[in-house]
Amino acid sequence: QVQLVESGGGLVQAGGSLRLSCAASGRTFSSYNAGWFRQAPGKEREFVAVINRSSDSTYYADSVKGRFAISRDNAKNTLYLQMNSLKPEDTAVYYCAASRSSYSTLPRRYDVWGQGTQVTVSS
Repeated sequence: QVQLVESGGGLVQAGGSLRLSCAASGRTFSSYNAGWFRQAPGKEREFVAVINRSSDSTYYADSVKGRFAISRDNAKNTLYLQMNSLKPEDTAVYYCAASRSSYSTLPRRYDVWGQGTQVTVSS
């Protein structure tokens, strides 16, 4: 199965932008649906966005719709999350995840997880 490594997190002011990347290695990334989740201190891990294998279907949490964009480049085995108009409430550790069978908002449906990257938005 694939292994996932996130990058691109950091500190940004409210209203700014960041692009997260998730590099996949191992088995063919294109055979997996992929998603982004986030977890703030003291809170449960929550769904952010999901994209299917061929990039013709995406779905977003209401809290990020219109501000975030998920995409993937299967030739580069990489998943992306473009985050615009960031808010302090977007502060969290962001995780990418992959599933061979599910296109889901539920963390338990995902088989593989990255280690996470911290995003901090200052007000």
